Amino acid sequence: MLIKCFFAGFGGQGVLSMGYLLAYAAMKEGKQVTYLPAYGAEVRGGTAHCTVGISDEEIASPVASEPEYVVAMNQPSAKKFQNFISSGGIMFINSTLVSEHPQRGDIEVVDVPASRIAEEMKNTQASNLVMLGAFVKKTGLVSLKSLEISVEDAFAGKKKLIPVNLAAVRKGFDFLEEGK
Repeated sequence: MLIKCFFAGFGGQGVLSMGYLLAYAAMKEGKQVTYLPAYGAEVRGGTAHCTVGISDEEIASPVASEPEYVVAMNQPSAKKFQNFISSGGIMFINSTLVSEHPQRGDIEVVDVPASRIAEEMKNTQASNLVMLGAFVKKTGLVSLKSLEISVEDAFAGKKKLIPVNLAAVRKGFDFLEEGK
């Protein structure tokens, strides 16, 4: 079954990295994957989003119309993409930066204060990894172990960043596990 995921936020929030790490983890599990990044000309501070498709079978198109999951890391993304998600889907919002919830009753909204958790960890750039950990916990699209391997591989050239980034993933994962 094909599952489409959409990640959106400002450039510099690690939105494209979230999609890449999820896609890589799914590939590690032997799944078929598509990854389609898009970003504004400004990159940092501009808009950025990406689509990840995960399936057990070959995927015909990387484009996601009505994805099952949308992650919004900021208010403009939450507002812009609230109607993009399929009915019955789940929208993850970075509740530290998103104050207005989607106005739809046919989707589930999961609040994750990713930026606040990253700040508490003294690692403000890791809010994307906190959110990704929570996303993986809720969706079960890949295992935590596969996600951890993808983080280790992605940061192999910067080994000192691996422990703090793995900690951020686990914080997000545990945040939903603890039901906070």
